[in-house]
Amino acid sequence: MIIFEKVGKKFQSKDREIQAVEDVSFAVEEGEIFGIIGFSGAGKSTLLRLVNLLERPTTGTVYVDNLAIDKLSQKELRKLRQNIGMIFQNFNLFNSRTVFGNVAYPLRIAKLPKDEISRRVTELLRFVGLEDKANSYPDQLSGGQKQRVGIARALATSPKILICDEATSALDPETTNEILHLLKKVNEELNITILLITHEMNVIRKICDRVAVMENGRIIEEGTVLDIFSNPKTKTTRNFISSILNDSLSDTLRKNLHSEGTKVLYRLTFKGEVTKRPILSEIAKNFNVDVNIINGTIDEIQGGLFGNLMVELRGKNSEVAKVIAQLSKVVQVKEVYLHES
Repeated sequence: MIIFEKVGKKFQSKDREIQAVEDVSFAVEEGEIFGIIGFSGAGKSTLLRLVNLLERPTTGTVYVDNLAIDKLSQKELRKLRQNIGMIFQNFNLFNSRTVFGNVAYPLRIAKLPKDEISRRVTELLRFVGLEDKANSYPDQLSGGQKQRVGIARALATSPKILICDEATSALDPETTNEILHLLKKVNEELNITILLITHEMNVIRKICDRVAVMENGRIIEEGTVLDIFSNPKTKTTRNFISSILNDSLSDTLRKNLHSEGTKVLYRLTFKGEVTKRPILSEIAKNFNVDVNIINGTIDEIQGGLFGNLMVELRGKNSEVAKVIAQLSKVVQVKEVYLHES
């Protein structure tokens, strides 16, 4: 559906050249929700703007529906853009137009008949849950309602692809969940491929099928959301995941454990059916080792269970080694030294 092939983008400022995107290659499959996460300045927004040629790549090629978009004529590009809807962080609504007028705008640009526009707008407002707000103006709406209007407008031309640029970052947590639920509905019921960027791992966890982590203009890690959560390979990815798992130790807890002679803890990461097993209970029964759970979570990702526990193992070194060997057969085990930050 969307393919980036060794894509780069440079900008020329007055005194220097800025490499916003560098040697990026990945593919978004038809019908999936693909997330790109990165901190501010990572190049995410520039990458999105390359998909519909709002920015032209300096190097490499972007393909949409097997078409090299930088080779398209202006007429072909206009047709392609009709198949790509966009929603934005700050909604980008016309304050002088009603909700109906905002959603109808791209249809009027396409010169559709009035009765068809009316039917389509009514259908979309019903889909996003704003049928009763058709005659309201944007300044009469909440942030979540404004974003629903933005989504309805993006869907007006029946696109195959929806691009989301930090679509929930201006919203509170409860409203964010509502918008994510709506985007999932768009994907599943309308079979629209979604490419989104965010700096919030919670967004990735809740609706994405796959994710790419971006840093300094490059993709540094890519995979299914479950695989990235269970086995992050870079420090940046681990930092994003830690913001969700909240498994870092407080300074007070770290000092208390250290004062008790504890030098190392063990992070256990597990997924799938193994999350249903009483693994630590089995360990306590079968080995002469005390298990102290420091913190942990079990969550649902992509319809599967994902667990993360931080534990202390107390006992003879030989017994602890046996426990580690046994645990390693069914979960991922990583040593965490207390002097580490």
